[in-house]
Amino acid sequence: MWTERKKNLPALPICVQAREWVLERGGATHITSWGKFWLSVLGCYDWMGQNPLPPEMWLLPYKKWTGIGYLHPGRFWCHCRMVYLPMCYIYGTRSTGPLTEVVQQLRRELYTVSYDKVDWNAARSQCAREDLYYPHPKIQDVVWWSLYKLEPLLMGSRLRRRALTEVMKHIHYEDVNTRYVDIGPVNKVINMLCVFFANGRDSEEFQKHLPRLHDYLWVAEDGMKMQGYNGCQLWDTAFAVQALAATNDTIRKNYLDVLRLAHSYLDKSQVQVEAAGHLESHYRHISLGAWPFSTQDHGWPISDCSSEGLKAALALLDFSQDDVGPHLPPHRLEQCVNVILSYQNSDGGWATYENTRSFGALEALNPSETFGDIIVDYSYVECSSACMTALCHFRRFFPGHRREEISKALVRGREFIVKDQRPDGSWYGSWAVCFTYAGWFGCKAFAALGETWENSEPVRQACRFLLEQQRANGGWGESYLSCQDKVYSQLPDGKSHVVCTAWSMLALLAANYHQVDRDPLDRAATYLLKSQERDGGWPQQEISGVFNRNCMISYSNYRYFFPLWALAEYQRHVLSKE
Repeated sequence: MWTERKKNLPALPICVQAREWVLERGGATHITSWGKFWLSVLGCYDWMGQNPLPPEMWLLPYKKWTGIGYLHPGRFWCHCRMVYLPMCYIYGTRSTGPLTEVVQQLRRELYTVSYDKVDWNAARSQCAREDLYYPHPKIQDVVWWSLYKLEPLLMGSRLRRRALTEVMKHIHYEDVNTRYVDIGPVNKVINMLCVFFANGRDSEEFQKHLPRLHDYLWVAEDGMKMQGYNGCQLWDTAFAVQALAATNDTIRKNYLDVLRLAHSYLDKSQVQVEAAGHLESHYRHISLGAWPFSTQDHGWPISDCSSEGLKAALALLDFSQDDVGPHLPPHRLEQCVNVILSYQNSDGGWATYENTRSFGALEALNPSETFGDIIVDYSYVECSSACMTALCHFRRFFPGHRREEISKALVRGREFIVKDQRPDGSWYGSWAVCFTYAGWFGCKAFAALGETWENSEPVRQACRFLLEQQRANGGWGESYLSCQDKVYSQLPDGKSHVVCTAWSMLALLAANYHQVDRDPLDRAATYLLKSQERDGGWPQQEISGVFNRNCMISYSNYRYFFPLWALAEYQRHVLSKE
């Protein structure tokens, strides 16, 4: 047996070492639910070892007045529902690959007991502690047990067939409206799998899926990777434009060709055609005039991406069209503002892709084990600040468009930013690492409303928090542990990070803290200058992105445009005043 293997063996091939590690933690029955799903598709794990994913939940009434409508998956956060949508189809049909010799070998190698002796009912709830970020609440275990007992009655039933038809309708809608890119890599490949099983390898739908796999593949310094999205093209472009626009005239004139190309991309990536069909019946938000995170083909709009895209387009209005190309016409900028206003939630904040559609209590049904806060699209300080600053910038250029509504939205947005601030002056950042990132957005929101260190207690609290975290070398160095533990965590050994430092500088500059004491900013700028490499860039350091509390993501370009942006603002607000 595997338990009898000797410890402290010499170096083993990587797959053998990985198997040892897995078996020491209980074997394949102790992986997370998403891993169990994929092993079931391969035929290496019995479907009875899955917590149920009944496609029938897509037949629940959607309207809120029914009460149960709050449980409809159409009210879940879009990334959550668009992953579990195709999972429901595969689970509901028990679609599995052929039982090859390789599969049989895996069955023998992945478990601590013989495959035919695995207790699949117990396996449903097993998960290694290393992967268990979000343990199942008791109520969830009761729900899964009830559905587990009901599942044999649903298999092959008329209700199941109707539910599978409904699910496949939404899968096809997602495929067509994203040009087969889909919202993310996980639902992309499972949608593709659904089409394979439902329509066949030679079907038109499956063949359209194949070339778009390449949208997610990325050759990095350390090898081929599957990206967490089909890129961050718009996101990076919008920030890069704002960073370059913040530099002085002497610098900017050398990079007008770069701004012209970026301007062209802003034009091409804006969503200019609404998603097809009746939006509510497909649980989609309006998108005309918004910007996505990546490309127009992808097409899912996001509140902060739309806002940063709008701010970049507005920043380019200050340049001659001879230098940067044709400005976006006002009606397209107004369309974006219309979408931004439509995103605001009842709490005054803004969520990501859509409005908040249900209650946070539904998080008790989060089945993922690995991710936190995935069921509901919550309001976030980053999204709220991006929307508020975009609205403020827009009304400077176009004061007549929906003026009263914008003013009311900003008042409500400020209330949310204040409520979301912690007693120590910080904000928790959900989309990057972490408190320094959110601190920048929080201070920017107040600055756009005319509130700085001189006249705003929330801003003073935010500055004090950031200043407490400054390292001896002048920089800031925040660890990814802040995200998962929700408490500020420093990088070890007094280390600083150029991106965290840039965010903190931008926050303090937005707060006009340099008018009180410029020393922290002088030391931060010195750290950035000393860290700059010979080619003009900055080093790739610890990871700076995150989603869903516990999943880190790399933004490799952050190391370039955020330090540049911070130094440009430092030059403009501090050095130019000497």
